Amino acid sequence: MLNDSELATLRNRFKRDAEFLMQGAASGDHDEKSQEEKDAKPLPRINRHTIFWITASVCVTYYVDFLRVVMENDDIKSWWFNAGLVLLGICLSLAMYCIVYLEWFKGILHYDQEYPAIPPVTTAAFIAASCSFNIALWPVWSFFTPLILFTQFMGVVMLISLLG
Repeated sequence: MLNDSELATLRNRFKRDAEFLMQGAASGDHDEKSQEEKDAKPLPRINRHTIFWITASVCVTYYVDFLRVVMENDDIKSWWFNAGLVLLGICLSLAMYCIVYLEWFKGILHYDQEYPAIPPVTTAAFIAASCSFNIALWPVWSFFTPLILFTQFMGVVMLISLLG
């Protein structure tokens, strides 16, 4: 066994090593971040992921005849579909309020700090809308419904990212 003086020496050595490692890690992170910030370039808007999701969305829209089914199919649960439309309208209205009014007109870039309730309300409305659409369209496409709706969602998001 180790006596008290050896334990104290060992403890002090570990403290010094830990302090040295913490100082090295902190300065290394700072250097990496500043180097990354210097080298940071904006990502190109058109990349293979964007092309893939937009193409997949167009193909799904065409092959499942998405718009005709949504407009004419009697198997859709209309109450859930209408609830999804209302929730999606709330979500899009809040997004447009943040982007167009707060960011463009008022010049508030960090609107989530000025209005902290907007992001969680928008997220909750979108999640509820996606659940409502899945329930409403389940009788039409069965277990393919979440895949179809997710592909449509990603295609729209990538299309919007090209615009802005």
